[in-house]
Amino acid sequence: MIADPRTSVAFSGHRTYCGDAADALHRTVGELYARGFRTFLSGMAVGFDLAAAEAVLELRERMPDVRLIAAVPFQGQEARFSQSDRERFSRVLSAADVVEVLSPVYHRGCYAVRNDFLVDHARVLVAWYDGSPGGTHYTVRRAMRRGLEILDLHPAASALPAFAPTLFG
Repeated sequence: MIADPRTSVAFSGHRTYCGDAADALHRTVGELYARGFRTFLSGMAVGFDLAAAEAVLELRERMPDVRLIAAVPFQGQEARFSQSDRERFSRVLSAADVVEVLSPVYHRGCYAVRNDFLVDHARVLVAWYDGSPGGTHYTVRRAMRRGLEILDLHPAASALPAFAPTLFG
């Protein structure tokens, strides 16, 4: 089993994330650990995903029972990243406890497969979601339908529909 969904957390957020909620992200990861969550899944995209993975790795320095699962949508995902983001990606990937490459090549829909993998293997979704369309919107909606707890760290967190089971960090 990749992850026990009962003790696992997934991350999803916009690529435009630039560290805006770094303190809240670190605090949230620590609070989830205190609640018993030990496995954290990152989709390894530029922006929020990599920042969340780095926060998990920092926690793991103090709490060695923390596991990071890198869910890579396709082999070579990082090829179009900037040089600095490729280096971050490589550092996180080499430090991950498990690397799940979900497809050997890019294909239409591979990001949705990755997002489904994240939601299907977690009980909590930590998001950086501003309400705009795209992959994070898809992931948040899927998490809502599956009854995951959603922690949205974005200042516009009210973008989540009122019926969603949410906690705001």
